[in-house]
Amino acid sequence: MKLFSKLYARAMQWARHPKAPWYLGGLSFAESSFFPVPPDVMLAPMSLAQPAKAWIFALITTLTSVAGGVAGYLIGMWAFEYIEPLLHDFGHYEKYLRARSWFDAWGFWAIFIAGFSPIPYKIFTITAGVISMSFLPFVLASIVGRGGRFFLVAGLMAWGGKPMEEKLHRYMDVIGWAVLGIVLFVVMVVKLL
Repeated sequence: MKLFSKLYARAMQWARHPKAPWYLGGLSFAESSFFPVPPDVMLAPMSLAQPAKAWIFALITTLTSVAGGVAGYLIGMWAFEYIEPLLHDFGHYEKYLRARSWFDAWGFWAIFIAGFSPIPYKIFTITAGVISMSFLPFVLASIVGRGGRFFLVAGLMAWGGKPMEEKLHRYMDVIGWAVLGIVLFVVMVVKLL
């Protein structure tokens, strides 16, 4: 069954769409302040589909992500009492408390690590606003952390280019079914334990 290769072909088609950079910017902004889907899911296929524009895509992603991070900072600073109940309702309050403890321990480096890693950056942007982290270090750490991550993703995809795209397309169904099998196996093991 060629389910994953069809999805991959569709994603690559969307990645070449003329308005794809606008969608990438919107997703990057939203993810940094409230949306759960990371921009890497668009940045990687766009950079793979158009390697010559990979650095532009990384710059768009970085700048809009940092702008979204500033929005998250402002949410934390001025509207935390309105979103705090949502953190409880959606089970994110413990993540918020963990982020606070990271800021207490590492300050500037907490936002840098959250910006570069797959840790939910939005939790840290909101927390930075709640604790009134100095704004300039917040923005600088965000630029370096987010920029490092997105330029790395774009660079790796551009480096792979057309040959990587063709190999991924050829093996996408095998990769997709293998990943699905691993996820199901892990879920079963966790439920049994």
